[in-house]
Amino acid sequence: MAESNENNVPEAPKGGVKKGNKKTSEKLKLRAVPETILKRRKTANERNAKRLQKRKVSLAVKRLHRKVIFKRAEAYVREYRKKEKDELRLARLAKKIGSFYVPAEPKLAFVIRIRGINGVSPRVKKILQLFRLRQINNGIFLKINTATVNMLRIVEPYITWGYPNLKSVRELVYKRGFGKIARRRLALSNNKLIEKKQIGRASCRERV
Repeated sequence: MAESNENNVPEAPKGGVKKGNKKTSEKLKLRAVPETILKRRKTANERNAKRLQKRKVSLAVKRLHRKVIFKRAEAYVREYRKKEKDELRLARLAKKIGSFYVPAEPKLAFVIRIRGINGVSPRVKKILQLFRLRQINNGIFLKINTATVNMLRIVEPYITWGYPNLKSVRELVYKRGFGKIARRRLALSNNKLIEKKQIGRASCRERV
């Protein structure tokens, strides 16, 4: 029986088992891509490369511009501190020699409107319009001279004013500073906006 089973087992082919066939070889071939798609891919790659290059350049310009702004702000801070030290030094020197030091008169005032204009004279209304104090709680910076002091005395019952220091001016500009750009009232939130429109001939908020 064993011999008969051994005789019935088919023999393996001598050439070995063939791998794959014509269908699988055709599938492995690369499909032809239309020329329009290739051109589209090329233009998209060129556009992306240009965009990346432009972004790199803009970032480099922003870094350089930020350094310049920081240097300017530091120069302004040094200037303000130098003035304060000079005032303090002169006051101490005058006290040391038994004299008095009279500081220079301030050249800037801050004016706020506190009352309405119902039942007032046209002269007061006109002065408030010249000061751009059209509503209650409106405030402006005003240069001090003989004419402005006389006008302030005329409208004194409707306003309050005083001489601001550096700290109060900085807080006002940072918190409530606005500028008119393209007929719109925009907050002075960044230095780029100030430099682009040259608000008050300034390049940064410290300069304003």
